[in-house]
Amino acid sequence: MSRTETSPHRQTWLRPAATTSAEPAAEPRWGHPDGIQVGLHPLPGPRGLLRIFAPYLGHPRDRLLNFIALEPIPAGATDRGYSELEHSALDDAPGKRFWSADDLSETGPQDPLSPAQGVVELVDGVEPLTVHILSERFETGAEVAVRVRFRSDRPHEVAFATLALPGSAPLEYFVVTATMGNYARLRRLGLADATVTPAELWPGFTGAHFAEHAEFALDRLPRNPAGEVEVSATTDEADPEAAVYDADVAEHWKYSGHRAVQTWIAADPDPRLRALVNARAAYWASTATIPGGPSFENFEFVEPFRQGREFRFRIEPVA
Repeated sequence: MSRTETSPHRQTWLRPAATTSAEPAAEPRWGHPDGIQVGLHPLPGPRGLLRIFAPYLGHPRDRLLNFIALEPIPAGATDRGYSELEHSALDDAPGKRFWSADDLSETGPQDPLSPAQGVVELVDGVEPLTVHILSERFETGAEVAVRVRFRSDRPHEVAFATLALPGSAPLEYFVVTATMGNYARLRRLGLADATVTPAELWPGFTGAHFAEHAEFALDRLPRNPAGEVEVSATTDEADPEAAVYDADVAEHWKYSGHRAVQTWIAADPDPRLRALVNARAAYWASTATIPGGPSFENFEFVEPFRQGREFRFRIEPVA
């Protein structure tokens, strides 16, 4: 169970209900009731991923738009940890166990059906809602969390601050990646000097695997008026609901709702910040062809790790 709750400062938030002996379970979901929201397992979908909901796009309540995966890379390592793909050391099931907390004083695993409610404050006239999402330890020795923060004045945006927990292996990078671009069939990536597409980046790409990452250095990334790096991806289809699918495409891959632009934003970029995308020509875990050809799947920033580094993710409707 979730509840829509009005705080003492009058901003209304979607937050998990308090659990009691009479109501021992609550829905792990936070955000703006009519704006962007973040949820956790056991909401539908694989474990080891944050769920991103955007009901203002005309989606049913449980229709998510994207996932966010946590992919830390320890110092001296080259391979990422994959929160969705690694098995849990707690129960040997696929996907790392995530849990929520109001702060980082309790880092041990918590019951996912007794989620934290999040902390509401008033800062310079703006009301943030903050909750921490912690992961069990990765096979690489990385032990991490993200601070998830919503702002009352930004209903279509959520911020993820990357954190190494005490006892973690030192981190070289900590990537938070939007990992389901194929659902919205993202095919247009806006750079400072061009708009690039999968067809241009990987000519003739086919099959049921991932394309290699394409990387774009800081000098190719757009800046907004505040000087922040702001990179956006969107579909090339005027009406993605009208797509014609092959018979073997599962129903959950068929897009519904309005078109949207998905954007990563980074203030104060490190000179080594890069934007990365890869692509698929077939939907994940299948050989079912994506209508219209390959589309971007993972979409992310990669930057040397800084404790508390915040990356913002925004989803805006397109008329």
